[in-house]
Amino acid sequence: MAKHDLDPNYLDPNYEPVVNHSENTPFHQVLAARMQRRTVMKGTVGAALASVMGLGLAGCGGDSDGDSSTGTTTTNTRNPEDTALGFKAVPVSDANEVVVPEGYSAEAFLPWGTPITGGYPEFRTDASNTGEEQEQQVGMHHDGMHFFPIDLKSGGSSSTEGLLVMNHEYINQKALHPAGATYVNGLRPADEVRKEIAAHGVSIVHIKQDSNGTWDIVMSDYNRRITGGTEMDISGPARGFSKLATPFSTDGTATRGTLNNCSMGPTPWGTYLAAEENWHGYFANSGERTKEQTRHGVGSSSRYDWELADPNGLLDAEYDQYKRFDVTPVEGGSAATDYRNEANTFGYLVEIDPFVPEKKPVKRTALGRFGHEGVIFAPVEEGKPVVCYSGDDSRFEYIYKFVSDQPYYSDTANGSLLDSGTLYVARFNNDGTGEWLPLSLEDANFKAKVDAAVARGVVGGIDFEGFENQADVIVNTRLAADIAGATPMDRPEWGAVDPVSGEVYFTLTNNDERLDSQTNAANPVAGNTTGHIIRWSEAGNDHSAMSFDWDIFVFAGEQGTETVVDDEVIVSLTDDNIFNSPDGLWFDYNGRLWIQTDGSDAAPYENNMMLAANPVTREIKRFFVGPVGCEVTGVVTTPDTKTMFVNIQHPDGYWPNANVERPRDATVIVTRNDGGVIGA
Repeated sequence: MAKHDLDPNYLDPNYEPVVNHSENTPFHQVLAARMQRRTVMKGTVGAALASVMGLGLAGCGGDSDGDSSTGTTTTNTRNPEDTALGFKAVPVSDANEVVVPEGYSAEAFLPWGTPITGGYPEFRTDASNTGEEQEQQVGMHHDGMHFFPIDLKSGGSSSTEGLLVMNHEYINQKALHPAGATYVNGLRPADEVRKEIAAHGVSIVHIKQDSNGTWDIVMSDYNRRITGGTEMDISGPARGFSKLATPFSTDGTATRGTLNNCSMGPTPWGTYLAAEENWHGYFANSGERTKEQTRHGVGSSSRYDWELADPNGLLDAEYDQYKRFDVTPVEGGSAATDYRNEANTFGYLVEIDPFVPEKKPVKRTALGRFGHEGVIFAPVEEGKPVVCYSGDDSRFEYIYKFVSDQPYYSDTANGSLLDSGTLYVARFNNDGTGEWLPLSLEDANFKAKVDAAVARGVVGGIDFEGFENQADVIVNTRLAADIAGATPMDRPEWGAVDPVSGEVYFTLTNNDERLDSQTNAANPVAGNTTGHIIRWSEAGNDHSAMSFDWDIFVFAGEQGTETVVDDEVIVSLTDDNIFNSPDGLWFDYNGRLWIQTDGSDAAPYENNMMLAANPVTREIKRFFVGPVGCEVTGVVTTPDTKTMFVNIQHPDGYWPNANVERPRDATVIVTRNDGGVIGA
């Protein structure tokens, strides 16, 4: 196989190769300058680790009226008791089961292969279901999700019936097929490839709670699978751009499929945005790579070899579904005859209306093209722009913000608001302030930087001759951010906006590429393996503002790791809340912050987990621990916050059914035995 020549990490669907070779100032250096020499060393259990410092945004503790050094004013007016954590923290666990606090119950729901539409084909435990059957079943590797009350579009907020919409990030080929992925004369059976494409994408499931509190599937027209082969429209600046033209859509206005969907974002008008993250690994180019492919890490071979599907017995239209993953230009060919541009139709946020099954998903290109981890919307206000944020989940990548051109009005709002606006990228300054840098050729400063890059002829080691137009800027969002001078971050993943204070939180999962020569007072250990959570407050509490003030909410790590604000220890991690590699992040409807992990499953952390945090006091408690080998990812509650849905991805052991020798990703339903509010 061609993969023998690849970096072995490439076979890991979570692997994000470092492809940012710009010379922008790394975030750890900015952080060092901000914290100066205030870092201290502390003893921890089994090792001497560094305590790390954070400077607090005024108002985060609930007592300050402001901080004259940063100009930040208090915006948080909630009572800390409103978000108190009323449960007993659970210990770390290495058991192959879900652990929740005393007084709570958890049960698996909607595991991979659950029939939800069409003929409702039953899941076979020997994994012998066909590709066609998988297109009617819940996909694999559950990730971000949202619960839409069934009466949402009429202004309701049902907590007993709704549409649960979830992403399926990638697959486990060994579990998906009876004998794993197979090859015959170097080619893959076409139905295996069809099944793998079908196991990706999004599931929309109509669910309802009965009088006994049990949730089940409702057989209705709302149930739908959106897969890696579903036809989709392209909207926004890149619609019709020549670099998106393919034999399937010669005018560059449509494409097929959404892949590697990680987190998501519910829109203010009741639709769902799925985020395309590590899509680069699905394509192969055995020839010379374009700058778009180089900056994103497209290689000479793909992760699953879909381009090697056996064409024997297939109609041309059937085979076309598979050959498109080979993006090698054919000699003498063009974008109308080969799929050289297919990869350019991925890397976007995809809007899906769960309430209109017949409506095609739409790739909203104005929000940028990169490795979207997810998207979060700031609270909307009548007559003001829509604002949303997205992180690019790879080491040394960036955080972005989109501000719509048109104002929001609840009576008329729809996805077209996301087709016209300005995309910005964040720069974190040494003094605790930050700026939003526009990625627009209409901005004089950005245009001047582009002209300077053209004069140099290279950006981060990539030959650069300029952008054709704004559509080209969008298709090359990462390169545009390099040129703008954004701050490379330690894997920006999920974000969340505090519904009371308006502060924006982002997880910075980790970055093990940091070298000894890059260590400093704030990051004294080479290789940031545990990560932290950053937050900022937009100027004037206006999310469309062009500046912000930032601080560190908490540093992850072992027992004794401290987050210190103005020489006071604000958080000191203990057995009740040690964690590493924060990933998922979500504010519930009562204002509690939920933190999910995707990191080391070795001692002292053991299995991945979910914690709850009080954003006012910074109290953190471990609430949930997943089974062996899993990532805990995706969380939402019903509006009354009495039912919580949590996703378990890629469990290693035989879970959720120990009697079935095949792991199955699943959603976990968590409830309080007394019927009360989750976390209170």
